[in-house]
Amino acid sequence: MDAAGVVLRVTDPTVPPPQPGSLNRALSRNIEALERRRREEASKAGIEERVASAITRFTGSMLFVYVNLVLVGLWVSANLGLVPGVKPFDPEFIILAMLASVAAIFLSTFVLISQNRMAKAADQRADLDLQISLLAEHEVTRLVAMVDAIRDRLGVHDVGGEEVEELKKDVAPEAVLDAISEQEADAES
Repeated sequence: MDAAGVVLRVTDPTVPPPQPGSLNRALSRNIEALERRRREEASKAGIEERVASAITRFTGSMLFVYVNLVLVGLWVSANLGLVPGVKPFDPEFIILAMLASVAAIFLSTFVLISQNRMAKAADQRADLDLQISLLAEHEVTRLVAMVDAIRDRLGVHDVGGEEVEELKKDVAPEAVLDAISEQEADAES
């Protein structure tokens, strides 16, 4: 029990977590809505983004590594004269180095395109998280004020005090961001 006489529930570590099928309806609905949104955004992507995404997916796979190992291995073997009947065509490996450099340029460009797309999606999720957090903070502030009013009505005066008065105040995001910026500026000075 805590100070107010409320029984606190402690999670039992021996009880397995709930299975996906046992999630509440609101959570299941949210998961479905997010997945539907991802599919819609993927379908709206331009051809360039889809190509870049496909290339990035492939080049980030072990299959790409294996294909490259085989190709480079064959190239090196052929140009070292280890493959019978194949005359070395790049004995100094200059062409191989050039091809690897050009491939690296294109692959890094595709990765950057994909990262930009992922950064945009991450920014959108961060904005959504911030909005939800601000809404939750506002709701909690209102709940604290209501509970405090109930406390007053019941005549309970020995709980909370100054801390409750602080909790009843809305948080102004702009003021928090300004304070963080000032603190960062002071730390850099």
